[in-house]
Amino acid sequence: MSASNDAPVGPLRSTQVLSTHEQIVRALAQDILTGRLAPGEKLPLEADLLDRFGVSRTALREGLKTLAAKGFLSVKTRVGTRVTDPVHWNYFDREVLTWQVSGGMDADFRRQLAEVRRALEPAAAALAAQRRTTEDLVAMRHAVQKMQVKALSEHDFALADLALHVAIGAASQNPMMRSLASVIETALLEVFTLSPPTRDLRLQADTAAAHERIVDLIERQDGPGAAEAMLFVIDAGYERVEAERRG
Repeated sequence: MSASNDAPVGPLRSTQVLSTHEQIVRALAQDILTGRLAPGEKLPLEADLLDRFGVSRTALREGLKTLAAKGFLSVKTRVGTRVTDPVHWNYFDREVLTWQVSGGMDADFRRQLAEVRRALEPAAAALAAQRRTTEDLVAMRHAVQKMQVKALSEHDFALADLALHVAIGAASQNPMMRSLASVIETALLEVFTLSPPTRDLRLQADTAAAHERIVDLIERQDGPGAAEAMLFVIDAGYERVEAERRG
């Protein structure tokens, strides 16, 4: 992702303990994603990397293979290992997206995520209107009811919001669409916490009502209406976050 004028927003921190392999891969991925290692730049010498991470040569090389498989590195004999252009990075790899989120969500990343959501989620809502089951509707209604609970924590509201979008993706009954949606779940949960509606009871109620309208239209099997309602929710959330960041 390209640089932005505003500082990236920090993620929800994990207490997960990483393996040696994961530590190497994540550290170098963060160097690349943040531009500390720029596209076209050669990696530091192997000896320097071994000293930095305190690992075996085998562990280091396995880590580099993982990054190469995700499109971050190009390994060529007699040329060395170089950082590739971002066009080759696999952002639809769950780990890659997690690394990006853990490094912070700058304006470019938020915009690009919103663009992907605008392309994907309205279509999922339209399909859900055609194919939803009773069980799907129950899951959607449960998520909306959770979003309506007063004094709900910011994190719990974000989880309920995410649960609704996941349920709609599942109701589309398109496994490829559901798989794409599952990849961005980590980023969605993060972005849902940037400007939580729970800070204002009226805003929380309005936000929950906008999401409930999507479910109502899906239940009525109104595909175009559900798609439009989903687009409204995506744009409203994006504009709220950006307005707060500018403020």
